[in-house]
Amino acid sequence: MSDPQPPAVSDLIRKARTGDGQSRQDLFAASRSYMGLVARAQVESWLRVKVDASDVVQQTLLEAHRDFERFQGESEKEWLGWLRRILAHNVADYVRQYRGTAKRRVGREIPLREPDDSAWGAPEPAAPVATPSQEFLQMDAELRVSAAMEQLPPDYREVIMLRNLQRLPFNEVAERMGRSRPAVQMLWMRAIQRLQELLEG
Repeated sequence: MSDPQPPAVSDLIRKARTGDGQSRQDLFAASRSYMGLVARAQVESWLRVKVDASDVVQQTLLEAHRDFERFQGESEKEWLGWLRRILAHNVADYVRQYRGTAKRRVGREIPLREPDDSAWGAPEPAAPVATPSQEFLQMDAELRVSAAMEQLPPDYREVIMLRNLQRLPFNEVAERMGRSRPAVQMLWMRAIQRLQELLEG
């Protein structure tokens, strides 16, 4: 006997709008791991000295709770897009706070690279054109992907975060993980294969 499927996000949104507290709670719980992935991808290494990704997620979900009545969408895609916009705004606020204040310039604490002109994110894409695996969080089953990511070993999660979400070149991934480039490439291949197995399962 198979496990019952969780309610669709669109159903949770509709019920939450009618005042169903449990559906609203389930809606936010289903989104938490996905938002954690997005936050870890957007919070640069230099900023992590001051801000933990989980703090950004917590702030984002609190604001979304507070402003839930302002959300006008109905689908999972619209819901996650709304949450991503709130999160991006919060990350940008932290960047302005810590990068723009001389006394708190985190770049002095971790001189990984010169800051670029962008507000946040990787300094360059890993490839000129995104591959399907690099865009895997843009697929329709975003919540399912993030749930599968939570089941991966920590080193698998980290290499996917760095390569696929932050879109760093393998040389930089290897440097951050303290491994050789060939070792990191092999680890990434195994991690992607395991993620695909979890999704297909």
